[in-house]
Amino acid sequence: MVHAFIMVNTSAGKSQGLLESVRGLDGVQEAHIVAGDYDIVVEVDAGEVYDVLQTASGDVQGLEGVVDTKTYIAID
Repeated sequence: MVHAFIMVNTSAGKSQGLLESVRGLDGVQEAHIVAGDYDIVVEVDAGEVYDVLQTASGDVQGLEGVVDTKTYIAID
């Protein structure tokens, strides 16, 4: 099992609307609006690294209002 965090930057005023869409994606365990350098932090569990990358680059980045993402794979 691969555990990862996807940090999401959104267009101004889009975070709240995107939150439910992100929470509905396959593999997403939790998603929260946060204060700081990113707007939403997404926690993902997947069978393979490829599945995490698909969630980040295909699913999350494909949502309208998502400007940028950074993905961090847990190693512990």
